[in-house]
Order: sequence, then structure tokens, then C-alpha cells
Amino acid sequence: MDVLRRLSIKWRGLLSLSLLSSMVFASLIYVDISHGEAIIGDPAQGINDPILGSKHDFSGLNRRAGVVAMPGVAFSDYGNPCVYCHIPPEQADSDSIALGAIEGWNRYQPATDTFQLYDSKYLDSKTRTPSPISLLCLSCHDGTMGVDMVVFRPDQFDSTQDKAMHMRINGEDNTVSCGKCHNGRVAHDIAIKHIGTDLRNDHPISMRYAGLLRSDPDFRLPHTPAGFDNGVRIYEGRVECASCHNVHNPEKDLFLRVDSDMLCQTCHTK
Repeated sequence: MDVLRRLSIKWRGLLSLSLLSSMVFASLIYVDISHGEAIIGDPAQGINDPILGSKHDFSGLNRRAGVVAMPGVAFSDYGNPCVYCHIPPEQADSDSIALGAIEGWNRYQPATDTFQLYDSKYLDSKTRTPSPISLLCLSCHDGTMGVDMVVFRPDQFDSTQDKAMHMRINGEDNTVSCGKCHNGRVAHDIAIKHIGTDLRNDHPISMRYAGLLRSDPDFRLPHTPAGFDNGVRIYEGRVECASCHNVHNPEKDLFLRVDSDMLCQTCHTK
């Protein structure tokens, strides 16, 4: 009986140690990926996510640009680059849409009736407003809202210490627009990043892809419902900003999914 009792104690000790190790390991995993994982939406890439240190990593702009005038002054540094787009895990069950969010994202929805979309009699499919995934991009690049205007901030962020000006990607010369300094003289010009709300001179977005089911011979049939083998994406049958641009791959110019000389030919036959 003494032997059995000693074995029982030994196994309980090993089990407790195993559980403790698992808890510690799990906490380390959370610490590692909480700074770089796409929380809701894109596949998790953890600390190896190329977005870290890129232009879309707002928590890393100080290190990248070598200045201290942006996070905390121009916009709020939430300490996590993911939350500027993705819903924090602690808020995943919240009704973000009721709070004015873009469906599925941690950004407030822009006023959709202000957008002027591309139109042509040759379009096979027309749309009246951008889809949520394109609204995500426009919520910064249309220049109407601050780049840090998120619905949910991380729990660890102290709002009482927030003194940021919540500046917008806008070329105007005022205290709420990045163009105040980013005018080509004080700092690099922000104008090219300010798309605005008039999208009539841009590639159409949020319309049904005309190449589905070979409905239009001027367009190529995608390899899968999700898009083409070279990485160009189709979202629920529609062409979106993210069809051609991959924010998580800053190694490509303009975040393009394919080199510009081949991009158009991915979809268009001529």
C-alpha cells in the first residue's frame, strides 16, 4: 500500500507540473501572438506577420520613421497593431454593428452615402455602396475619420491618458489632417494615400466578378471561388480593394498581390 500511495503522489505531482507547464506555455503563446496575430478575419501569422514594422503597423511607426511626433500625438498608440482593423478577442462576442462598426471589423463605418462609385454602361454588375471589406480600407483612406478611430480599444489601454489628435489621412492643411505636416515639404506628401470619397476614377469595387461561370468572355474564369492561383482574390463573388492589395504583404509595391505588369491580365483577357 505504501508503494501504491507513493506512486499515486508521484503521478499527481507530475500531472500538476504538466498542467502548470501547459498554462505557462499557453500564456507565452498569447503574449507572443497578441502583438502580431490577425485576430478576426485573416489567417493568424503570429509574430512573423510581415505587417509588423510596415506602414500599417501604427504601433511601430516611431521605430520605423525614427520620430516621436505621431503615436500619442497624431493618433493613439494602442500597443497592438491588429486592433486598428481587427476586433480584440476580449470583445469578440460584442455587438459591434450596434455600435456603428463595419461588419466584422473594429472600425467605424464611414458614411456610405458619400461615396461616388465608378459607373459605366459596360459594367455587368453595379453596386450602390462598397462592401464591408472595402469599407475597411476606405475607413482610413477616404480621409474622413482618424486612423485610430476603432470601436474597441484593448483593455490595457488607458483612455484617461489619451491626448491624441486622431488625425486623418487627408491632404488638407488643418490640425485634424495628416496633410498639416505631410505636405511634401515638412514630411513626405500624404496626398497619394488619400483616396477620398469620389471613387469614379478608381478601379470599380464591390461589383460581382464578371468572369464567374464564364458570363463574360472578356474576363478569365477564376481557379477557385476564392480567386486565382497567383493570389488575386475574389470575396463572395465580388471584386474588392483586397482583391488586388494585400495589406499583410508590404514587400510588394503598393501592397499588390501580383506584379503590376501582370495584375490586369489576371482577370482581363484583353
